[in-house]
Amino acid sequence: MRTLTILAASAAVAFATAASAQTPAQTPPSQTAPANPQAPGGAPTINTISIVDIKELPEAAQAQVNDVVAKRSDADLKKLRSSIDAAPQVKSALEAKGLTSEQVIAASMGNNGALTLITKKPG
Repeated sequence: MRTLTILAASAAVAFATAASAQTPAQTPPSQTAPANPQAPGGAPTINTISIVDIKELPEAAQAQVNDVVAKRSDADLKKLRSSIDAAPQVKSALEAKGLTSEQVIAASMGNNGALTLITKKPG
């Protein structure tokens, strides 16, 4: 999997196009996924969703996430969160953990269709 941090704008595009394709949130491990999962529009297909609080990451990864967050604009973060809210499978995964898009600070999409959302609880 690629590094846990990716620019929010890139993730927002992936979420928005994945949401419009209405792909399933998770594929059971017993099913074979294509080598390069792509939705018809060219956006990655979301096969799995992982939600990780920033405090659960190793210190080096926390520093990377904080660096990306510091360089990102408020508009990019707003796009990311809007895209999450527009993707029912992603929004449901957050709600299942008692979270909302407002707690997402970064996202990463792996080549294998693994979406990782990095969250930060207020306080």
